[in-house]
Amino acid sequence: MKWSSLYSARRSGDPVKKNTNPDQVRTSFLRDYDRIIFSSAFRRLQNKTQVFPLPGAVFVHNRLTHSLEVASVGRSLGKAVGEELTLKYPNEGEAFTDFYRHELQSVIAAACLAHDIGNPPFGHSGEDAIRNFFTTLTGEAKEVIHRELTENQRKDFELFEGNSNAVRLLTHKYNELEPSSKLTLTTLAAIVKYPSSSAEGFKKTGLIATKKSGFFDSEIETYLQIVDQFEIPKKAGFEHVYARHPFVYLTEAADDICYRVIDLEDAHRLHIISIETFLKLFLPFFEREDGYKHVDKIQEKLKQINDDNQKVQYIRAMWIGLMVGKLAKVFLEKEEELLAGTLESDLMKCLDERDQELIAEINRFSVKYIYNYKSVVEIEIAGYNVIGGLLKEFIHAVLDNDNPRSVKILRLIPAQFPIKLKDGSLYHNIQSVVDFISGMTDLYAIDLYRKMTGINIPEIR
Repeated sequence: MKWSSLYSARRSGDPVKKNTNPDQVRTSFLRDYDRIIFSSAFRRLQNKTQVFPLPGAVFVHNRLTHSLEVASVGRSLGKAVGEELTLKYPNEGEAFTDFYRHELQSVIAAACLAHDIGNPPFGHSGEDAIRNFFTTLTGEAKEVIHRELTENQRKDFELFEGNSNAVRLLTHKYNELEPSSKLTLTTLAAIVKYPSSSAEGFKKTGLIATKKSGFFDSEIETYLQIVDQFEIPKKAGFEHVYARHPFVYLTEAADDICYRVIDLEDAHRLHIISIETFLKLFLPFFEREDGYKHVDKIQEKLKQINDDNQKVQYIRAMWIGLMVGKLAKVFLEKEEELLAGTLESDLMKCLDERDQELIAEINRFSVKYIYNYKSVVEIEIAGYNVIGGLLKEFIHAVLDNDNPRSVKILRLIPAQFPIKLKDGSLYHNIQSVVDFISGMTDLYAIDLYRKMTGINIPEIR
C-alpha cells in the first residue's frame, strides 16, 4: 500500500474508480461526517448504554456522547499525522498535500463518529445475547437454519459483531429514497477494525484481523470494493481476511484513549472511585520525560482547583493531549509495517514498556471495579433477557410464519426491515429481524419486551 493511493472520493456503490481532484476531496469527507451525524442511527446512540445505566440523577456518558468525544480525539490524531506526512513527502502533488493536511482529520473524525453505530442495545452484553441465542438454538429451528444458511451466513448471527453491523448499517439500502449512507470508501475503510468474514473471524491466528470480524456475508462484495480501491493485501491462507487499512489504527487509537479515561471519569462522578484513586492511575504518565516532565506543575494546578470533578476533567484533558501526541508518533514510526499490512497490534501496544504497564493497570482496575460494578452487571443481565426474549419472539415468528400469532408479531417489524415470505429468504429475514432489534435503543427494547411479554399492557393510541 502507498499513502498516495489510500484515499479516494469514490463512494460505496459507485461502480468504478473515480479520479480524485483537490476540490472534490476537500468536500467529500466532510459530507461523510455530516451524513453520519444527521442519521437516525447516530441519534439513537443517545439512548444506548456506554457502561453505566442511564438515565440517572448523575449524567454519565452514553454511546452518542462517547462517539462525539472519540471523533474529537480522532480529528486531532488525523491532523497530527497528516501534517507530518505532508512534511515528509513534499513532492507528492497537490491532491496528496490537500488530503493529508486538510482531509485526513475529517476521515478519522467521521469514522470515529460511526465506530459504535452498529452496536445493539446494552452494548457488548447485547452482542453476547444475540450470539448466545443463535448458538443455543435446538430442535427444528436449529435444523432449518443449518439447512438453509451457509456456514458464513450462520456465523453472522452466531458470532454477531457490532463492527460488522456498522458496515451493514452504513452500506445497506433500507429505503427507496437513498441507497445507504453512501459514504466514501475511505471513511468506510477507516471503520473496519477487523477485516475478516464472520466464519474466519474470532480465531487466535496471531492476526489482528481475525480477533473479531468486520463484515457480514451480505457485505463481502462491498468490502471487496474497498480492497480493490486501495489495493489492500489479502492474508495468506484465508478466503476473506485482509490487512487493515492504515487509517483504522487512528480510529481505534482515538477510542482506546477515550474509554480508558472517560469510564473512570464517570465512575468518579458516580462516587464509585475516589479522586485519590483517579490521580494515582493517571499522574504517573506525567512523571516521565515524554510526559511533559512537569508532574509538579500539574499537582500545583490541582491544588488551585477546589472541585474534585474539575480536577478529574483537568487530568482527563491533559492525559488525552499526551496520548494523542504519543500515538501519533507511534503511527509515524510504524509506517513501514502499516503500509505492508503487517502491524498485528493496536498502537497502544506499541508504546514503550512503562506506558504499557501503566495502561495495563488502568485496564485491570477498570475490569475489577467498573465493568463488574453491581449496576453495570445488572444492566448486562437485563440486556441478555430483553434481547434474547425479543429474538425468541421474532425469529420463531419468521420460522413459523403461517401461525396466526406469528403473523401478528411480524406486523410489529417496520416496513424498512421487510420480511419476504418466499423460499430462499431465510437469511434475509433473519437479518431483517436482527437489523430491527440491533437498531433499538435500550429504552425502546425494554418497552417492547415488556409489552410483548405482558408485563406492561399497551395503551391504544
